[in-house]
Amino acid sequence: MDRQYYVYIMTNPTRTVLYTGVTNDLQKRVFQHKEKLAPGFTGRYNVSKLVFYEMTPDVRSAIEREKQIKGGSRAKKIALVNYDESRLARSLRYSLNYEIASLRSQ
Repeated sequence: MDRQYYVYIMTNPTRTVLYTGVTNDLQKRVFQHKEKLAPGFTGRYNVSKLVFYEMTPDVRSAIEREKQIKGGSRAKKIALVNYDESRLARSLRYSLNYEIASLRSQ
């Protein structure tokens, strides 16, 4: 079975904090952050909203990408999040338009 690794960025409800991490189980890790199951930075700063993620099959490249993102400025991280949100919105819009068109043709 192929593994997937995720580099992700999470924030708090007011979007004043950005946390970057890496995991092989994104759903579980986001749950842990939201429920504050791991003591530390994310619990202290109420980091609970996933705002960005990338997938890779290679753990080394995931760790390298995490370091690259962490080493970047806050502005670069925000630009990355904004780009991803825009890409997701376009993808959802395309998907919804396709579904609506399919329903109309029935």
